[in-house]
Amino acid sequence: MVVEIQSLRRWARHVPIYGIGAVALVVLTAGAAFRGYATNHAALRGAAVTRGHPADSVADGQRIFRFDTFGDEQFWTDTLHMNQVVEQSVDPTTALAVGLKVDADVLPPGILQKVDLKSPATTVALLKMNAVVGIQATVDSNNHITHLGITCAFCHSSVDNSVMAGIGHRRDGWPNHDLNVGGIVALSPVLSAVQKAVYESWGPGKYDPRYNLDGKNGALVIPPAYGLAHVKNETYTAEGPISYWNAYVAVTQMHGHGNFSDPRLGIAVTQSPDLVSPKLAALRAYQHSLAAPPPPAGSFDAVASGRGRALFGRRCISCHVSVTGTDNNSGKLHAPAETGVDGAYAARTATKAYRTTPLRALWQHAPYFHDGSAATLADVVTHYNAVRKLGLTAAQQHDLVEYLKSF
Repeated sequence: MVVEIQSLRRWARHVPIYGIGAVALVVLTAGAAFRGYATNHAALRGAAVTRGHPADSVADGQRIFRFDTFGDEQFWTDTLHMNQVVEQSVDPTTALAVGLKVDADVLPPGILQKVDLKSPATTVALLKMNAVVGIQATVDSNNHITHLGITCAFCHSSVDNSVMAGIGHRRDGWPNHDLNVGGIVALSPVLSAVQKAVYESWGPGKYDPRYNLDGKNGALVIPPAYGLAHVKNETYTAEGPISYWNAYVAVTQMHGHGNFSDPRLGIAVTQSPDLVSPKLAALRAYQHSLAAPPPPAGSFDAVASGRGRALFGRRCISCHVSVTGTDNNSGKLHAPAETGVDGAYAARTATKAYRTTPLRALWQHAPYFHDGSAATLADVVTHYNAVRKLGLTAAQQHDLVEYLKSF
């Protein structure tokens, strides 16, 4: 059955469709489906990759990633009334507690020492100066929020906490695992108790990008959006390239004003004007320019990592192949039973299977696997040692973990 735009609008009135966590570049790729990787993983980190993309294209993509709502204010304001919720109930302390981030580079010097962090009026002021990462708001002369929308950066940017927890310099592409997407959405006054319970069940750092389409609940870990330049398909289930997923999220999740179609999922949305499609190329160029952050100095045992690298080359590299780190670049997918991960989410997708996830900046984005079921890299190794019958001793597992920390 084709889901036409009229149907989406009906659902927006009766069963609100929430899609922030997988935000425009959601690129459902994170987690660490530890099945191998390239031995030369330093090449994948490297410097920002901009070859093939003019500098102005990358700059435009950055602007889109950080500040473009694709016209989704009509949903977050007119349908969910989140402008009223924020203006009346969300003070900066509460905002930081649910994982929202503040761009310190926008703040006037010393402003935090002069304002009331327990007052929603301060949040409005921060929005007015465009300091809240991933949220765009229009504030009138009476300091009322008239329009409010979200951008890709809402879920896929963080800050370095250089001022205080939640306030610092932007880190685009870093998954915001502090962000309680469901908890924020559950503040909307138009939700039923049943709907609120679903959103509140997700917890920080997770989001379900299918719930609005199939009514099932199974939140995924918000993935990183860096280190994608060498990867063909950027989702857990490899349904399409980066611009496919950007369009999917922008239209069906963020509720931007644009076009998206996938007959495999029974979705066909056409809106005029299309505020999404013309921006996808520049957005992709910027995302491809985001290099994975290297591990902090001293964060892993270099000697043990060397031993782990040898183990990795013998046990894991058949799936995490070459510099791309994934056999999905050659079109391969894996049934859930192959890797012992839960198959519920895959069953809700077009491919019904999972791709091998490239291993990049693993030190930075725990928990692992699509559903966050592995809290640590040690848990990942333990899981695959059992499921794949690797026969690793405790010492070897330790060495392999140290090597994974080096990505």
